[in-house]
Amino acid sequence: MEVGVSATHPDDGSADGVLNRLVLVTGPSGAGRSTAIRVLEDIGYEAIDNLPLSLLPRLLDGQAPEKPLALGIDVRNRDFSTNALIEVIDRQDWVFGRPLQVLYLDCRSDILVQRFSETRRRHPLAPSERPELGIARELDLLGPIRARADLLIDTSEMSPHDLRAELQRWFAPRGATGLAVSVHSFSYKRGLPRGLDMVLDCRFLKNPYWQADLRGLDGRATAVAAFVRGDPGFDGFVARVSDLVAVLLPAYEAEGKAYLAIGFGCTGGQHRSVCVAETLASALAEDGWQVSIRHRELERRVGAAGAASRDRTGSAV
Repeated sequence: MEVGVSATHPDDGSADGVLNRLVLVTGPSGAGRSTAIRVLEDIGYEAIDNLPLSLLPRLLDGQAPEKPLALGIDVRNRDFSTNALIEVIDRQDWVFGRPLQVLYLDCRSDILVQRFSETRRRHPLAPSERPELGIARELDLLGPIRARADLLIDTSEMSPHDLRAELQRWFAPRGATGLAVSVHSFSYKRGLPRGLDMVLDCRFLKNPYWQADLRGLDGRATAVAAFVRGDPGFDGFVARVSDLVAVLLPAYEAEGKAYLAIGFGCTGGQHRSVCVAETLASALAEDGWQVSIRHRELERRVGAAGAASRDRTGSAV
């Protein structure tokens, strides 16, 4: 629930406006500051958490970053003081072209006590005392900062997923897709690529390798793709995988997942897995998903041998 917001959407719609954005993320311990930093990082911000205040001017007086910048500050910073942070917030001459935007994650005291009780964590301002005492001290320190917030979000009744959705609404570039999908092809002989969330085996499909005129091509070539798609099992396999992915992607996005990696493997990673990966990636892109594609074995082959690239008809160029 928002209890205070800036007058306009932080994304002014321009590329420069997004690039120059500086967001300072703060709020009491347990209110969701760490979650907010992770969300901003997921949607394209360069995130720096718990940077000492004494180093902040040096950072912001330096070269402008290539990405928007999110800075996490809380009372655990070794040189934290309310006055020092106010000086940072009120400064108007940052070389990046605009003052900081302050994102303040707030929460009711009773909810903060409940969260510390559930996690059995000690409060940083009351390590050997009851959390209530540390919470009261921290809220007192942060009161003047809260008054300067450009965007104040009360997380008392929010789940982490609710907070993610709210931050994406305010800070994600307009038109950006919350979930980025990467589709991979690979050879089982070289093992699974790291980081895959889903793996599907294409080795049941007819293998173009055994066709002399197709062996030297890859699954992106028209002739190879036609051969693989001519397998009686191809259409049913791709249709069922597409149906499964169509159900999972919105569910993963709603759950707050930022990336999903899907892998297709075959014996050599040159033909069948490449064709299926291309087919699924094209379908997802047509449906509006943000998709990238990687063919691991083709990249290895090009990198190792410097082979000439081929067009999508399979003709050498």
